[in-house]
Amino acid sequence: MADVNVNQTMPEINATLNETSQNATEKWKATPEGMAFAYTSLILMAILPIFFGSFRSVKHHKEQKESGEKPDTMSHKDAAMFPLIASGALLGIYIFFKIFSKEYINLLLTGYFFFLGVLALAHILSPLVNKMIPENFPNEFYHLIFSKGQGEQKEEVINYEFDHKDLVCLFICMLMGVWYLWKKHWVANNLFGLAFAINGVELLHLNSVITGCILLCGLFFYDVFWVFGTDVMVTVAKSFEAPIKLVFPQDFLERGVYGTNFAMLGLGDIVIPGIFIALLLRFDHSLKRERNVYFYSSFFAYFVGLVTTVFVMTYFKHAQPALLYLVPACIGAPFFVALLKGDIKTMFKYEDHPEEPKTDAGNDESKDKVKKEK
Repeated sequence: MADVNVNQTMPEINATLNETSQNATEKWKATPEGMAFAYTSLILMAILPIFFGSFRSVKHHKEQKESGEKPDTMSHKDAAMFPLIASGALLGIYIFFKIFSKEYINLLLTGYFFFLGVLALAHILSPLVNKMIPENFPNEFYHLIFSKGQGEQKEEVINYEFDHKDLVCLFICMLMGVWYLWKKHWVANNLFGLAFAINGVELLHLNSVITGCILLCGLFFYDVFWVFGTDVMVTVAKSFEAPIKLVFPQDFLERGVYGTNFAMLGLGDIVIPGIFIALLLRFDHSLKRERNVYFYSSFFAYFVGLVTTVFVMTYFKHAQPALLYLVPACIGAPFFVALLKGDIKTMFKYEDHPEEPKTDAGNDESKDKVKKEK
């Protein structure tokens, strides 16, 4: 056997091991093809929740009207204050990450978003799972009622009907949630993120176009300031380990689902324009015309604005505030169409839940009171 020089061999082995471990921890460099594939996937994942969530919002709005339910709506003042409240919350989270350990904060957030994500995903998948379960499945219906107070002060807190099929759906979603807790895999993150986005567009209703414009314009300046003016937005987005963003690996073509170099898009850049686009779809339905002109014009404008965001970000190699491009597109396109069609006044007057006018009886009573005082 040949003699082995241990003193010469060990440094070579150590160098090889160090190089291997360094390659394992470093992110793969994104290729132009990988970046194009990743951002195309993100754009598709962004527009799908808006499209399906908008049509689900129309159904939800009809159900509210039929049941006589009048939900809490955002006033003009609420819309104007929202960017300030969001700024305070964002800055608070940023300070938390600077003072306390990220691991403990993300542990609490993971548990919180686990329950929210399971419920959001179950709400989306329930109709699909119900169709897949055979008819001979042993089913039983339940009605959960939880109230507080007594007598006339009794108030319902929870009033929920479900059956065995809903429990099966909930169990499947919990398995997905466990997968997310265990692996923190980007696919599981995106499943929860898409569920949040669809539910947000469906259930969060702007009452009027004016309120929507105030909200979008305020968040336009909010996004520009926190992205260009500080490192707060980018730091929080990268540190926040929760399904509040959609991600896709730019090294997917090389490493598949095990990619580590992620491109990301915040859910706020989907839900905030999405609820405005959904409002325009409900406005289209109120006009009772054959085509949903305002919905499709704003939806296409959102797509163009998102593509512009990706292009500018890739060209300058710097994070971009997506609302800088999305807000002018989503507001400008339907307003331009309304000018051409002569619907500007109708658009600004439209309300999902108009306030009930005061009755003449109420006015007569107030007049009688004034006469009696005189």
